Amino acid sequence: MSETPANLRFAESHEWALLDTDGTVLVGISDHAQDALGDLVYVELPEVGQSLDKGGEAGVVESVKAASDVYAPVSGEVVAVNEALADEPELVNKSPYGDGWLYRIKPSDTAELDELLDAAAYEAQQDH
Repeated sequence: MSETPANLRFAESHEWALLDTDGTVLVGISDHAQDALGDLVYVELPEVGQSLDKGGEAGVVESVKAASDVYAPVSGEVVAVNEALADEPELVNKSPYGDGWLYRIKPSDTAELDELLDAAAYEAQQDH
């Protein structure tokens, strides 16, 4: 199990969020989630320009074992998606906190980030 980066915030549904210096939020799924799913074979991402509500469905990740919905950790507008995942969904397995990011959202309210779990609280939740 890799270290959970301390600079990230986590939704209980296993998405991570990172507030970038440009005010956008980078979103992906946690190492725990990708590990539980197994080898990903397909990633469905939201459309650029799409508005998402916090907790609303933002896409789907499919593995050889299961398909799982991906939810938005914050509300806002999708400003970028990780195009590389169309050809290489396994990037999420190899680098869930790096090259395997899913999409970038312009949050409508950055205070929603404060409602997410910090790394220690997220890790504690995984121990149950």
